[in-house]
Amino acid sequence: MGYGRVRGVAGIATPVFLALSVLAAHGQEPDLSGIYWTKQYNAKIEIVGGGELPFTPAGKKAYEANIAGFKDGSTEDTARTVCVPDGLPRVWANPYPFEIVSGPPGNVTLLYELSHQVRIVRMNKPMPPERELITFPSYNGYSIGRFDGDTLVIESSGFKGDVTFADATGAPQSDGMKTVERIRRINPTELEVLITVHDPEYYTRDWQARFLFTLRNDLRIEDYVCGEEHRDISSVPGVRRP
Repeated sequence: MGYGRVRGVAGIATPVFLALSVLAAHGQEPDLSGIYWTKQYNAKIEIVGGGELPFTPAGKKAYEANIAGFKDGSTEDTARTVCVPDGLPRVWANPYPFEIVSGPPGNVTLLYELSHQVRIVRMNKPMPPERELITFPSYNGYSIGRFDGDTLVIESSGFKGDVTFADATGAPQSDGMKTVERIRRINPTELEVLITVHDPEYYTRDWQARFLFTLRNDLRIEDYVCGEEHRDISSVPGVRRP
């Protein structure tokens, strides 16, 4: 995105967004800190360009088995039954707010209200050796980050892919999955997250999903206790009303 094209209402660049662009143009890291809330919830992931997920034969078989397992109870969605972390990209497809924190020094921290998930992004660090990632996998993976102009680029690997799903319908994931997230403000009050998923065991090609969020610094991240009532999310488009 060209910085000369950054415009706010009525074609005038707003101070906050202009400041982010000026920082990026001068090689300084922009501050994306804030609380954000999704603009739309979808249980089934929507890929950029439309169409269905590009399953390999193994991926299609695993997806069909998950769908059948959800119906007969033989497959458990532990992210919802016992509130373990969602994994990527599903963690972005949830109807609760999250917060981006610039810190502690050398890190960017992502705090999700849903299940109190915490992601630490190690800035300007190399990815650990593959043997480390395999030995110590995690639900949301190990993440390193850097700024590319006004965009926070996060690379993640080392997932527990065999116990997470790409979305709420049961799209499968493997331990070997790798992701790249590109996070940026597209205007003063909206955040875009574009995630690329690389998982050749279950997908014939890399695919992308795009999520949009509204800046909501009037909110605070609330307590989330598995099995108890939480924030009213009935106003979020796509959430099923009781």
